[in-house]
Amino acid sequence: MSALTVGPGPGHGQDWDDLVRIWEETDAPEGCKVEIIEGIVTVSPPPSKDHNTTAELLQRRLYTVIPEDWGVYQTLGVSVPGRAGVYLPDLVVVPRVAATGPGNRVPAEEALLVVGITPQANANHDRVKKAHGYAKAGVEFFLLLDPWHSGRPTATLHGAPDHGTYRVLEAVGYGGTRTLPEPFGLDLDTGAFPVS
Repeated sequence: MSALTVGPGPGHGQDWDDLVRIWEETDAPEGCKVEIIEGIVTVSPPPSKDHNTTAELLQRRLYTVIPEDWGVYQTLGVSVPGRAGVYLPDLVVVPRVAATGPGNRVPAEEALLVVGITPQANANHDRVKKAHGYAKAGVEFFLLLDPWHSGRPTATLHGAPDHGTYRVLEAVGYGGTRTLPEPFGLDLDTGAFPVS
């Protein structure tokens, strides 16, 4: 992974605008994920086949329970300026109207659910930094699918964001059923997700 630091750190105004411009103009190899994490533009390699399969299986299930005017997106940027971040979650559920129009990102507060599937190389970005960013922005639910969690793949649903911190609503090992509460109302069999 490579990183480029811009500006004196998290902030708004010109520093934020410069950071977003650099993020938008970063010419990374095709399939790589370019994000801003705590004021640092990062480039990560393309996700593994198992990672993509997990995202596809979950996306397919989410479409069975969401309203027609919502969408499930895999490459939509989520802006978290309060944490100097633009994240590319593995899946984000937003009202379709928020994801329509020019640009390649939405404000985090538009997200109804964000899903992170941790990569082995930089799992702490999802586990810690992004979790704090989503909580600070008020994203109601953050589902973390972590096939690398202490040798025991785990699905953890975070919710009830309060001042940049989530409460763990439920954590189950892969193989168990994880229920996404309303407005989703989805029983999710985590045993279907591949583990490398």
